[in-house]
Amino acid sequence: MQVNVVGRHVDVTPAIVEYATIRAEKLPHYTNRVQQVDVVIGMDGAEYTCEIKVDVAGHHDFIATSTEHTINAAIDLAHNRAVRQLTDWKEKSQDASR
Repeated sequence: MQVNVVGRHVDVTPAIVEYATIRAEKLPHYTNRVQQVDVVIGMDGAEYTCEIKVDVAGHHDFIATSTEHTINAAIDLAHNRAVRQLTDWKEKSQDASR
């Protein structure tokens, strides 16, 4: 699985890249079909935005966004939203196959 961390209108330090990568590497735990994760961190006024795009085989990309006062909080919230999307999709696909 490939993880890309990009900053838009904000300097992304190695610590932020490491934190976002650690969070993104946990996503395959929820479904083994994750191929790539793109994390885009930006500024929206005085708040940080985070967009996590999860490329999953056999489905359109899952996109989770968040806006928070700190970078870590934005990454955490977007990660939680991505996890929710992946688990809902996995449960839905398992129910359909029964």
